[in-house]
Amino acid sequence: MRTISILIVMAAFLGGAFLTSLDQTYVDWAMFIPVMVGGVIGVVLMKRQEAAEARSSDKLANNRRVLEESLDNIVKNLEALDGRKDAIPTYDMRFEIDKLFRDDLFAFADARDSMKHIFGLQSYADIMSSFAAGERYINRVWSASTDGYMDEVLLYVEKSLSQFKHAKEEFDKAATAAQVAAVA
Repeated sequence: MRTISILIVMAAFLGGAFLTSLDQTYVDWAMFIPVMVGGVIGVVLMKRQEAAEARSSDKLANNRRVLEESLDNIVKNLEALDGRKDAIPTYDMRFEIDKLFRDDLFAFADARDSMKHIFGLQSYADIMSSFAAGERYINRVWSASTDGYMDEVLLYVEKSLSQFKHAKEEFDKAATAAQVAAVA
């Protein structure tokens, strides 16, 4: 179904482009409008398919595991980094960040929409608020490392750890609430 909807959108785009290229000053609206309506139908079909996939129990269970593992890894790696941040040269901190956090940050970001379905919007907002702040602080550490600002590197590693710990607490709280709601 997804392939069909993508093909519909592509055909509508190409058809619309072809119809508008036939004449510089005139568009045959009787042909153009149905082609664009077909494109809109393709987009609607694609969005419905994505929404159905996002709510599938297998995908939700897998994404929940990915979210939990990624967040655990981020907190664990940040605790280790915070403990040895003084020993890492300022300019090398960005390489440590890339090595330790890139995969887990991407994995979490790719799976984060599942939290809406698993925990609800309020819990999603609570978790993502702290996660986003922690991610901004990690990016700040990376930038400060590149620019050679040692004090800022040291400060924002600690701030990032605090935010990610809070995100982990919110995640654990939401997971417990979801588990209790499932049993009840």
